[in-house]
Amino acid sequence: MEEKVKFFKALSDSNRLRIIKMLQTRPLCVCEITNVLGLATSTVSQHLKILKEAGFVLEEKEGKWVNYLINPRPSDSRISSLLSSLDFWIADQSVIIDDKKRVLESDRNIICAK
Repeated sequence: MEEKVKFFKALSDSNRLRIIKMLQTRPLCVCEITNVLGLATSTVSQHLKILKEAGFVLEEKEGKWVNYLINPRPSDSRISSLLSSLDFWIADQSVIIDDKKRVLESDRNIICAK
């Protein structure tokens, strides 16, 4: 039961839901996520840690970047089920739509150089 609770706790924060929806658009670094959410880097890192520990997100090193992405093959198939059902629940929310636009327009080379 504890593992199942961890899944729902990871999804219980609106910023973590926003992060997941952003990562369903494309892999992102912490700077890009921070830029969209308007939160401190440490806060975004904490959210990513929770999502990673629950199995929703992976991180991959690519040169100087650490990219975060949706876990394409989670060890628990319920994670995939939860991720696929998010569109039904929140895809039409204006903040999610705005986040996606900002993600598609963002350039990490500009954002992370600040």
